[in-house]
Amino acid sequence: MTRPRIMLADDHTILVEAFRKLLEPHFEVVGTVSDGRALLEMAPQLKPDVIIVDIGMPLMNGLEAASRLKELIPAVKLIFLTMNEDPDLSVEAIRRGASGYLLKSSAASELIRAIQMSLKAKSYITPKIARGMQRAFINNPGPRARAKTLTPRQREVVQLLAEGKSMKEVADVLNVTPRTVAFHKYRIMEVLSLKTTADLIQFAIKSRILVT
Repeated sequence: MTRPRIMLADDHTILVEAFRKLLEPHFEVVGTVSDGRALLEMAPQLKPDVIIVDIGMPLMNGLEAASRLKELIPAVKLIFLTMNEDPDLSVEAIRRGASGYLLKSSAASELIRAIQMSLKAKSYITPKIARGMQRAFINNPGPRARAKTLTPRQREVVQLLAEGKSMKEVADVLNVTPRTVAFHKYRIMEVLSLKTTADLIQFAIKSRILVT
């Protein structure tokens, strides 16, 4: 009997190897990648049944990659495995076609169960996140209202950075210097009270600045 084909997408090598060892007795792990662009390139070739994907990956975040994957391989099942406990992101993941959403602190048995349920066209949300999702489904205009405080150029910078581009790549796209991009990023983080690039990506997703 042919075993279900699983692909892993995460930039933490140690975790990927741990997940591989966990899953190989039950499934065929056909490949691993460490960034969103590699995922888009390799998944159509490897033809996995299920992809286990992190949100915060280099070059292209997992949510952006998920949206594009659903266009390239509509039948593939996507399960997000992340450290991020924000229920807003889990809602966004489901909106983009995910079959499951788990935390990296979840029990190993949960991941296996989520894969099995996705193969039966069912969804699985880890209980800790599920409890917060109902509130998150209620429309919260907060991030979108805050996004209106940004200038058009600042919104461009946010979108490009959230897509995973480097400072230099953003500078090339906008035809400015990397120093100018760095200044825009500093001002954006200050205005929005954000601390990290991961916070900026989350803001871009919630405010719909990150277009897919």
